[in-house]
Amino acid sequence: MKIPGKTRFIVLISSIILLQSCTKAAEGSNSAPPAPELPVYTVITSPATTYQEFPTALEGKNNVEIRSQVDGYLDRIYVEEGAYVRAGQPLFKIDSRSYGEQMNMAQANLQAANANIQKAKVEVDRLQPLVAAKVVSDVQLKTAKANYEAAVAAASQARASVGSARINVGFTTITAPVSGYIGRIPFKKGSLISRTDPNPLTLLSDISEIYAYFSLSELDFIAFQNKYPGATLEEKLKNMPMVDLVIADNSTYPEKGRLSIVDGQFDKTTGAISVRAIFPNTNGSLRTGNTGRVRMPQLISNAVVIPQESTFEIQDKTYVYVMGKDQKVTGKPIKISGKTDSYYFISEGLTPGEKIVYTGIGNLKDGASIKPKAISSDSLLRAKPL
Repeated sequence: MKIPGKTRFIVLISSIILLQSCTKAAEGSNSAPPAPELPVYTVITSPATTYQEFPTALEGKNNVEIRSQVDGYLDRIYVEEGAYVRAGQPLFKIDSRSYGEQMNMAQANLQAANANIQKAKVEVDRLQPLVAAKVVSDVQLKTAKANYEAAVAAASQARASVGSARINVGFTTITAPVSGYIGRIPFKKGSLISRTDPNPLTLLSDISEIYAYFSLSELDFIAFQNKYPGATLEEKLKNMPMVDLVIADNSTYPEKGRLSIVDGQFDKTTGAISVRAIFPNTNGSLRTGNTGRVRMPQLISNAVVIPQESTFEIQDKTYVYVMGKDQKVTGKPIKISGKTDSYYFISEGLTPGEKIVYTGIGNLKDGASIKPKAISSDSLLRAKPL
């Protein structure tokens, strides 16, 4: 069939138009997506306080094991577990009957010894004039005096026995040596108590102050010594600011503490030295055995500050995306020297004035172009103070 020339011309024009449309569609499908608009933060320096945290175990000011100094049956328990007691308050009573009888015997022996003194003195007084008149020999008088001295010594020994028996009777009532809280009481009324028992009757904890023990590495200790003024370690401790205690629920204990003592030497096994911080415990909310973290402040005069949201980690290294003049980003490693709840302080990797991507970094790659939207550091610091 022969197609007319006019028809062939129309088909040709339609094919050209269709080809151009397909070409434009293909070009459109291969074109790059528009650069994302992302907030950009200019790196600044600012005076700031950073913190070092050290895990700690808490102990009361005094933790006293209450033990019996005499053997016998536990006759009475005056306190309950967990009760607060004051120094001198009775805690336990050991059956004292046998010790009372021992004191009665000791007192009787003392009375007998005193009677022997009187008897020996009478003999000495009787012999002295007879010896002077040479009626009896001097040997008898010397013997009588020796007997008197032996009686005096025996009386002293009996008096000591009375004192020892009285002490044992006193030991049958066990009182609190300090004020504090009673711990668990493993023994019950009627239990046989011995001075050699491996377990104490209870543990009495004075928690009016809490001691937080933690360890400093050798490098941390050297940095601590160089950081604060003072000729001696004691002076440096006095010049150090107060420290905080972060308790188990990550809240900060309301009372501040002070460093008070440093161990005399480094532990050869761990290479660390022990340090103690003292915290007041007026309301008794902290107890022996609590755990937490001691937070030591460090003032930085010109800290390089960036928001925590601007960082990401790859293989244990921390990075930020730095924007160049061509509005392309590059991942750059940084070193963090400290932090607050919202910011990192950078010791290496960034300089003031550099521009980093603030948020939205999850899908970025090196060399990606962005459309920057400047974020004011002042407005950010007002919204999230250091």
